[in-house]
Amino acid sequence: MGRAAEIIGTTPAFLRSVGDARLITPLRSAGGHRRYSRYQLRIAARARELVDQGTPIEAACRIIILEDQLEEARRINERLRGAESPSGR
Repeated sequence: MGRAAEIIGTTPAFLRSVGDARLITPLRSAGGHRRYSRYQLRIAARARELVDQGTPIEAACRIIILEDQLEEARRINERLRGAESPSGR
């Protein structure tokens, strides 16, 4: 956890707080240590940016969830647009 926090420029306490907010759920090693994926670290870093700008942690987590949902909707939209036949519309 300490190394993960160092990588994104935050503290282990901050990583615990985004975990407590259920924004990310790290895997656990056999010894009980938290293990974060690169994706989870990117999410935590984004949360840190928002918090540094004055956004409360709960709101930052909600913003990130909404950003993720928007990106997924855009991907689906693009896929569906690509599947449309030229003569259909």
